Amino acid sequence: MTVYVDDAVTLWRGQRWAHLMADSLEELHAMAAQLGLPRRAFQDKPSGAHYDITVEMREQAMLLGVNPISRHVDRERMRAVIRNARAQASGRRD
Repeated sequence: MTVYVDDAVTLWRGQRWAHLMADSLEELHAMAAQLGLPRRAFQDKPSGAHYDITVEMREQAMLLGVNPISRHVDRERMRAVIRNARAQASGRRD
């Protein structure tokens, strides 16, 4: 399973949030289910198919084998993961 989680950089409602993304939607939804996320939490947006997760969930996801990626260190890899997430979004703009 190739699932990724980026740095928890987005501040919202007093918490830091990260994005859970994957090579396929099947892998993404399977990992989200393992983390206890409801399907309604899925973000199917033109910016990319993902789930928003808290810092605590990010740590749990990494314990389950999710690959951490950094916007600051793994820039090219991060761009590739985001391009793929955008291609998976049903609401994408071509």
